[in-house]
Amino acid sequence: MNILEETRYIMNKYNVHPSKRLGQNFLFDEESLNTIASEVTKEDTVIEIGPGLGTLTAILAEKANKVIAVELDNKMIEILQERFKLYNNVQIIHDDILNIDIDKIAPKAKVVANLPYYITTSIITKLLNTNIKDITILIQKEVAERICAKPGSKKAGAITYFVKYYADSKIIANVPKEYFIPSPEVESAIVKLTKRDKKAVEVNNEKLFFDIIKTNFTQRRKTILNSLSSIIDKETLKNILKECKIEETARGENLSLEQFALIVNKFEEINKNK
Repeated sequence: MNILEETRYIMNKYNVHPSKRLGQNFLFDEESLNTIASEVTKEDTVIEIGPGLGTLTAILAEKANKVIAVELDNKMIEILQERFKLYNNVQIIHDDILNIDIDKIAPKAKVVANLPYYITTSIITKLLNTNIKDITILIQKEVAERICAKPGSKKAGAITYFVKYYADSKIIANVPKEYFIPSPEVESAIVKLTKRDKKAVEVNNEKLFFDIIKTNFTQRRKTILNSLSSIIDKETLKNILKECKIEETARGENLSLEQFALIVNKFEEINKNK
């Protein structure tokens, strides 16, 4: 029985109807599944987010020392518990990954996931604020390209800067929508995130740093002077931009991570000397 046949068999056996609300799309392509799991070894503990029917879980269980499968859907929990009841290296947790203290359950784990597209950014944000170093995720291709874009390029967005601050990122493979049941409306991609030992730039106020980047990209048609004047007094901002050698007419989407860090650190320096 191949993976497609297996997927259909399990769906029929348990009368499964993929939930749109939970963004469920079941990947059945063996090559893509093996690519997601390719760097898992017998030394690893793996946290799998949203295991669904357990197709990837089964592959991970053969490769890893331990698999911690975190699933929200009651129906999927029933399937997973039945499917892996004889496995001594698979732990199933019935919860929302956003509610779990990942560092507590497995601080040195790798994370592997086929993420629901509607909640991708929230999960990535959470993962990058843990001690997890190695993250492999299947996500919407457009989001993958944005995450892996160069800051200042046309495809860059706020998430580009956020990820680059914490991690190196690269697209490993593209996954056509025809490889899922049901087929999503968009193409997908597998992305590898590797946490940095040291953050990409030094900032004295991380909250302000991310607030400035987010504000800029929600008002990306505006110049940097106009978009950030809602956060920093305009006259103060003019002086900061001048000292940082950034044109007032520049658009924030063209700035580098280092330039945003300069703005924040200069603002903090001014406040400190008041």
